[in-house]
Amino acid sequence: MDGIHDLGGRQGFGKVRYTQGATAFHAAWEVRANSLYAHAVRLRIFNMDEYRHAIERMDPRHYLTASYYERSLTSLATLLVEKGVVTREELERRAGGDFPLAAPSAPGRTNAEGRARFRLGDRVRVTQDSVPGHMRLPGYIRGKTGVVVGESPAYPFPDAHAHGVQSEDEPTYDVRFRSGDLWPNSAEPALIHVGVFQSYLEPAG
Repeated sequence: MDGIHDLGGRQGFGKVRYTQGATAFHAAWEVRANSLYAHAVRLRIFNMDEYRHAIERMDPRHYLTASYYERSLTSLATLLVEKGVVTREELERRAGGDFPLAAPSAPGRTNAEGRARFRLGDRVRVTQDSVPGHMRLPGYIRGKTGVVVGESPAYPFPDAHAHGVQSEDEPTYDVRFRSGDLWPNSAEPALIHVGVFQSYLEPAG
């Protein structure tokens, strides 16, 4: 799905701010939130693609003002309610007030039909897919052409895995793009590598 979470490669947001040597956690509740979501994944209450998609479904205003671990906590709480582990009423009673959750999920999809296998050196084009559910296709590479330079082992197809849709595991290809092809006249010469699932690719002539 397209959403406020997919800001990679977009202009107008200024430099990426970071703190050198920053600690992973800044408060005790962040450690607890991170531990709870990891524990839920180990118990197979939900999987990582469901977790990512619940973050994507957050209200854009909430997403932009929330910290990293607040987004994690919102995803965790949303999925626990959707899976029937707790109710929203229980959450709000314990929180002592309103507990914002992510919006309902849209349908997912299975693997692309007739998807091609690629070899190192093959030129590929990224599809222009836009779907209402979860996908792991960055917006800034859609429709762009690159070269396959590596292949990773098969992994559950995220468009299906986040929605409980039957599918086959598929590889991701390490695709190399030229910055000038991604951002014409707007970037210094560079090579950008992106891991792209097989269903998101087609042969380029």
